[in-house]
Order: sequence, then structure tokens, then C-alpha cells
Amino acid sequence: MTVAPEAAEEARAALLELFPGGFEESESSGELLLAAYTDGAGELRLRTAFGEVRSEAVAPGWEDRWRTFHRPVRVGGLWIGPPWEQPPRDATAVVIDPGRAFGTGAHPTTRLTLELLLDCDGGSLLDVGSGSGVLAIAAAKLGFEPVHAVDVDPAAVEATKRNARCNGVVVQAGLADARRIRLPAADVAVANIALDVVEAIVPELATAIAITSGYLEGQQPRLSGFAHVDRRTRDGWAADLFRAK
Repeated sequence: MTVAPEAAEEARAALLELFPGGFEESESSGELLLAAYTDGAGELRLRTAFGEVRSEAVAPGWEDRWRTFHRPVRVGGLWIGPPWEQPPRDATAVVIDPGRAFGTGAHPTTRLTLELLLDCDGGSLLDVGSGSGVLAIAAAKLGFEPVHAVDVDPAAVEATKRNARCNGVVVQAGLADARRIRLPAADVAVANIALDVVEAIVPELATAIAITSGYLEGQQPRLSGFAHVDRRTRDGWAADLFRAK
């Protein structure tokens, strides 16, 4: 269905209530196009809520089309990609199955974090907000030990554990809200999360080095007790390396 820009938020809220699993949106001729993949019963619910709705059959295989968005990347000697891609022989492969909820490592913030991590000397590592586990698993592949990973989302913790097993590395992954409990000490901590969460959590960590990302190039964390050492940027995103004072 199409809606005018001024009605976009109300339409999104209504569609999210009908399809909490998600929907698709795009702009067309100044209007917002909203689409849901559903069956006849879902189409009826849409017509009841929105009135004018256009429907069309989708091509076979639509449910796997999301895979085309997950492409492998090279970061130094690391190759990060999904299991349906073949890693090159001259790279250390980090194979990540993202499911439909988590990335494989192609996002600029992940790549920037890995670039900074490659300059570190090793030791123990803590991944705060592990998602699919790509940073924790890459660290284990690089020789960091032990590697701890935490996330507030149970699905993320399970994805990290599953991907660690598939890569043959040991990552101690667990469910934790870093704003409420004290996390394990580590030589290096990585936090690819929102800026406000970075600023709230990292100063409380027992770590010598903190690598942070998840925010735009025009933003920079202010971390009490840490000195800024390095910054990398890509496509409008940024990552920073700090050392404890």
C-alpha cells in the first residue's frame, strides 16, 4: 500500500502491529510504499486496516532472497563471510551464519573495529554486544584467549555460541546487561554498539584497551579514565581505540 509522508509513522505503527515479524518499505514518487509478505488471510487484514491495497504474487525463493545482501569482506588477513560463500585459501576464514537478525561483518563499523583489533598484541578479550559473534570469533582466530562475549538478546547469545562452534573456536558467550552487572576483566574490550551505551558501559570496564564503534563519523565517545589513541572512518561511520590512563 502507499501512504503520504505525513501519515508514514501512523501507517508503520499499524503495519507493525499486524506483522510484528517485519515489513518492507521504500519511497516512490514522494510517497511511502509499504509491503508485507503474507497469505490471503494477511491480505484481508491489510485491506481491513488500510482500505486500498495492491497485491501480487512473489517469485519462488523469495524467503531466501535476503542472502544476497550478505557478502564476504577482507580485513587484513581475515575473510569474513556467510557459509554459502567460499573463503580464499590465503586468508583466515571467519564463517558467520547471520540468520535473518544479525550481520556477517560487512557493515563498516564491524570492519573498522577489526582493523583496530588487528593492531593489538593479543591477550584476553571481551566483546560487549556480540550479535552474531563475528568480533569475538575473529579475535579467537587471531589468538586472543580467553574470549568472553555478552549480549542482552538471547538470540544473539545463541548465534554467537553456534557460530563459535562452527568455526572451531572457544568463546564464552552469555546473557548479560552490561549496565547492571560487572563484566569480566580483559586486556582488550570491543563494543560495537550505540554511542550512549558505549559511554555508559566502557568507563566501568576493567580493561587496558577499549575499541568502540557503532556510531557516525561526526560522533566521538567521551570515556572517563581512557585516553584516545586512534580513529578509523569508513562510509560515514567511525571506530576508536582508547587506552586506560
